[in-house]
Amino acid sequence: MQEEKKAVQEFWQRASCGEDLYLAGLSEDDYRAHARHRYTLEPYIERFAEFGQTRGKRVLEIGVGLGADHQRFAEAGAVLTGIDLTPRAVEHARRRLGLFGLQSSLSTGDGEALPFASESFEVVYSWGVLHHSPDTPLAIREVHRVLVPGGEARIMVYHTWSLVGYMLWLRYGLGRLRPWTSLREIYATYLESPGTKAYTEAEARELFAAFSQVEIETVLTHGDLLESAAGQRHRGMILRLARLLWPRPILRRLFRGHGLFMLIKATK
Repeated sequence: MQEEKKAVQEFWQRASCGEDLYLAGLSEDDYRAHARHRYTLEPYIERFAEFGQTRGKRVLEIGVGLGADHQRFAEAGAVLTGIDLTPRAVEHARRRLGLFGLQSSLSTGDGEALPFASESFEVVYSWGVLHHSPDTPLAIREVHRVLVPGGEARIMVYHTWSLVGYMLWLRYGLGRLRPWTSLREIYATYLESPGTKAYTEAEARELFAAFSQVEIETVLTHGDLLESAAGQRHRGMILRLARLLWPRPILRRLFRGHGLFMLIKATK
């Protein structure tokens, strides 16, 4: 398990999520441009995170990445804490908040062993992070532990039945004459860091079974619709051609429930 975690850490230490695609430099303007791009591509983040409703609340973000969402929580007046498995992400978030005169308690940390007392936070937020953890169920149990009774987890994890998954299967399963390759193997091997996971809605409800109330929504993403760069691992002529020919209006109508992002709100 430690070797798996080290591989994940090394992958994201090379570049935080989106860094080589959407962050041109390290100035205030660069971080502002990154935020504009992020919320244009993923407008559902703002209604899901509910930044504006966190003033005065104790908020923990697990996996701060480049710090855009962390900045929004800080600007809203949250009593903010953030951890990330990689020093690189913590440095980005610390630099970013410093440029804008904002504060947070930031440190490297492991989502499977949160260094906080039980019932420490009113909100725990994590966007696209915990599916990279080698032991995601343990990470979810840690989220539950550090929340106060009545506190809310706002967690995005990847959804198994997604257009991204199907595309990857066509390329790396069927395209390599291995049609028996499962989506589980596809995500773990070809999407992002080694061992990346995705979940069905039923599996997600099992992960969050200890919570008193769970709401789940899947959304079609810019990745499913090929509206953006495809991530840190995927480039090439075939992808550029597919982006030109992708039937987005049809996909939006017929594959509405087949998005990569699964948005989970769970109350302790």
